[in-house]
Amino acid sequence: MKNKTAVFAGLFLAAISISWSASGHHSFSAEFTDDPGEITGIVTRASYRNPHPRYQVEVTNADGSKESWELQGSAVTGLRNAGWDKDFVQVGDVVTVQGSLGRNGAKKLFIRGLTKANGESYPQRSTVARQRDEVYATYGKDYGYAKVNKDAPFDISGPWRNSYRFQVTVNDLEPKPVPLTPAAAEIYANTVHYDDYSLRCVAPALPRIFGAPYDMEIIDAGSHYQFIYIEHNTPRRIYMDGRQVPENYPDRPMGYSLGHWDGEELVIETTKLASGFWLDGSGLPMAGGEGTRIVERYTLAEDKLSMARVMTIYDDNYTQPLVRRRWSAREDDLLIVEHDSCDPSSYYSDILEDGTLERRLDEIL
Repeated sequence: MKNKTAVFAGLFLAAISISWSASGHHSFSAEFTDDPGEITGIVTRASYRNPHPRYQVEVTNADGSKESWELQGSAVTGLRNAGWDKDFVQVGDVVTVQGSLGRNGAKKLFIRGLTKANGESYPQRSTVARQRDEVYATYGKDYGYAKVNKDAPFDISGPWRNSYRFQVTVNDLEPKPVPLTPAAAEIYANTVHYDDYSLRCVAPALPRIFGAPYDMEIIDAGSHYQFIYIEHNTPRRIYMDGRQVPENYPDRPMGYSLGHWDGEELVIETTKLASGFWLDGSGLPMAGGEGTRIVERYTLAEDKLSMARVMTIYDDNYTQPLVRRRWSAREDDLLIVEHDSCDPSSYYSDILEDGTLERRLDEIL
């Protein structure tokens, strides 16, 4: 085991050499509270990489003592869309930061707002929320590429902004409390947030990716729709030609999706989903295989500039179906841009510092 650890540590030497002290890299709800905080200090380290950009800030207290604070931001794609590129915050910058405080007194902030000494700022959460609730599209404009499916009442192809009316994919499923079976409740109680595969840069898969705020592109190929989720540049095919699920099709992270138009509503049913993935960012378990079936309904607004997306999850781990609601909107001049690469170095640096490296090596190797 020691040899295995040595080899692994060598592979991540570069990542470890640029890491700094952290108490854990896991989902927001596990690492941060909803309590607000604010600090002012000098940036001493900067890492603008997925899955979470990080910064270290040295804060000087009133008595002259110094403290080191860690800042975490949302994914690179989200920050860039809000005007925060890799050069926005650099080592040596003096910044004032508002955010959500770390749990258990940890000197950490999840960034909600930031102002540099030169006056440049990153929008606070309330400003972003107002923008997300608005549709920036022109009535009557053609946003689609082409309607090929003869049964489709509308051309739904083209780019869609999934941050419209967005909410975090943690504790977003109805009903509440989540109706776990006793066996699933035990699994959930024993889940630790280092188990979140997305921190190792594994794509979130269905049904979790359905709730992501990143843009989506739809291509009408006639026999099927091609959905391309910007997060992890993930493709998905929804077959519309009346075929059945192949008996020999293996379980996969995105499953196998069959769709049809029910009047003016697109209905998609997905089966053959791989086990081991989560329903949300908190770690709600998914049975997968024959134990999971997902039904989605897409309903366009009257002006065709936005649509409601409703997902119903039927899973053997739950005593009732679970429902997730999201929305998408057209937008003038919306560009579909390849998602930035994800770098898992911070995850492995964290578990090395946390002392759980050997155990997790046994689990994944």
